[in-house]
Amino acid sequence: MRYDFDRVIERRHSDSTKWRHFAKDVLSLWTADMDFQSPYPVIEALHERVEHGVFGYSVESAALRQAIVERMERLYGWHIRPVDIVFQTGVVHGLHAVCRVAAAPGDHILYQPPVYPPIHAAPAHAGCVAVEALLVERPDGGYEIDFDRFEAAITPSTRLFILCNPHNPVGRVFERRELERLAEICLRHDLVICSDEIHADLLFPGFAHTPIASLSPEVAARTITLVAPSKTFNLAGLRCSFAIAQDAGLRRALQAGEGKEFSDVNLLGQVAALAAYRDGQDWLDQLLRYLEANRNHLTAFVRDELRGIAVAPAEATYLAWLDCRRAGITGSPYRFFLEHARVGLQDGAWFGAGGEGFVRLNFGCPRPVLHEALARIKTALCESRAGGNRPSGRQ
Repeated sequence: MRYDFDRVIERRHSDSTKWRHFAKDVLSLWTADMDFQSPYPVIEALHERVEHGVFGYSVESAALRQAIVERMERLYGWHIRPVDIVFQTGVVHGLHAVCRVAAAPGDHILYQPPVYPPIHAAPAHAGCVAVEALLVERPDGGYEIDFDRFEAAITPSTRLFILCNPHNPVGRVFERRELERLAEICLRHDLVICSDEIHADLLFPGFAHTPIASLSPEVAARTITLVAPSKTFNLAGLRCSFAIAQDAGLRRALQAGEGKEFSDVNLLGQVAALAAYRDGQDWLDQLLRYLEANRNHLTAFVRDELRGIAVAPAEATYLAWLDCRRAGITGSPYRFFLEHARVGLQDGAWFGAGGEGFVRLNFGCPRPVLHEALARIKTALCESRAGGNRPSGRQ
């Protein structure tokens, strides 16, 4: 089946968080929610289940467990068992749960900003202290790990490291050698690793995802991996995700500590996830080609048309990390683009240390919408400069 990703689907009048966040004249490219219809097999499976007409309490899907096992083997050569899977209602819930399982109040939890905000917020929910090991900017605008800084940030009170791979918002897919070094440091310091791998399916050509738990049995025994079909197949509203914990002790702690937060996964979410994993690959293959073209269009436009703004091409995800620090914008670039371009992006400061002066742009949208948003940004910058004033991001 040929999917039409250029089709613009009106979402302002639906219950969309993304499109109801800003005023009606704002193009919304902020939260990580694509504007594409999910695969037809998913929609058909949901129709069939809805027609059954009874939506009582449900058990966890054994078929979905098996589909997850087969998927991890096929994509990554990662051998897991159905019993290793702990269903949950969302990756953010999983972050909170792992913090409570792996650390006690007052303990330190390590993470790598700038990063998805629920990661640096999760330690506080467990009464823990969040400790930063900042990623380092490369000359080409990409990011890498400063391993000396990372290890220096570990204290006797550190119990957990939260990894985001592929990384949101900077778009890195960490190489196997980088993951091996991270894992070696964590094992040497007896840390548990919580790996948020929700964007692992959204890779661009030339990049390969390695689940950190797949490196060795020793790493697997100290790792809880969080994954979901929600970003890949645009199913976030159906609330179905899962943790993979190959160590029985960590797994039991998750199950005992979280109870209903894990066991009562949305019934229709399970139906959608199973259909997506079984029959959604053709849609995903087409989506990735479309996203790659969007990424390339955005990268070229920024390079050729948006003086003072820079972006390193994302290696994965549908998120672009725009460096606006040399654009002459006074104050927040997020506020400037919202007020003067009527484009809603994600404020880089929201991602913690190292995010100031950046914005995150979601290019998981029809290309006409992306092009219009970029044209508005260019016009706002040009008009501000033509007026003899530096672009102002102040309210």
